[in-house]
Amino acid sequence: MDNVKDIKATIAHEMRLFEEHFKLAMSSKAPLLDKITHYIVRRKGKQMRPMFVFLSAKLCGGVNDSSYTAASLIELLHTATLVHDDVVDDANKRRGFFSINALWKNKIAVLVGDYLLAKGLLLSVDKGEFKLLQIVSGAVKEMSEGELLQMEKARLLNITEPVYFDIIRQKTASLIAACCHSGACSAGADQQAQDDMKEFGETVGIAFQIKDDLFDYGNGDIGKPTGIDIKEKKMTLPLIYALEHAEKRQRKKLIRIVKNHHEDPKKVQIVLDYVQESGGIEYTKQRMLEYKERAINILRKFPECDARDALEGLVEYTINRKK
Repeated sequence: MDNVKDIKATIAHEMRLFEEHFKLAMSSKAPLLDKITHYIVRRKGKQMRPMFVFLSAKLCGGVNDSSYTAASLIELLHTATLVHDDVVDDANKRRGFFSINALWKNKIAVLVGDYLLAKGLLLSVDKGEFKLLQIVSGAVKEMSEGELLQMEKARLLNITEPVYFDIIRQKTASLIAACCHSGACSAGADQQAQDDMKEFGETVGIAFQIKDDLFDYGNGDIGKPTGIDIKEKKMTLPLIYALEHAEKRQRKKLIRIVKNHHEDPKKVQIVLDYVQESGGIEYTKQRMLEYKERAINILRKFPECDARDALEGLVEYTINRKK
């Protein structure tokens, strides 16, 4: 079961109810805000985060009202960070749709992000879900720190492998960890099960980000390498591996290209080719599979059931997806 539609089918009822919860959580009496939040709801993606929440809850005792609060809280706070990210990155599109800042300008986008953040905080306080608020707020803090760490290191291009894993653990994995942790918590799981699910989510999140980084180097399914990360001076694992194993002169040449010639497609191609030849792609795939195995092994601590099978399916989807 590594197809998202099949996985979602195991929690179809919960996902339908969640959509109602989330729409209600987003609603506003201000007409402009209501219009914008309706737009956000309509352009939802695969909804991986609520899926992780509900499947984790099912695995640990069952979905209840607290689980819907957890999923809504995570989506509100995550959507707030995405709206703000688009302003920071000056991005006009997200998932093929116009971003909020492209349609309503930066000032309104920032205020919408603030509104969604406040709605998330109020939702958890109104429901008395302080543990869930602690889990999700901790993840948002980590995501901000991870972004800032990446920006700081990108200027110097001195990211080592341990620093890279620190960044992706904070930037990407912390939110998926919060999904699984809050799902288990909402179901009343004991501390050990909560810790296991948090670790599971973090491990899947790291595998997910490594897969994203591999897309930059292309494969048979997505065509030619894009080099977008290099153009944005992002140091990802394939490049880090190549630089760590390059001779001093070659290393300096590669860093010079990334630093000063990242807009030149021919120069970027030199870096892409070198990473391929150095074994950087193979090494990165190997690390991704290590995290996949670790995630599966954590799941195997739990009794076999539909929810466990579906979570294993999400792990497989994470490393086999085409985009």
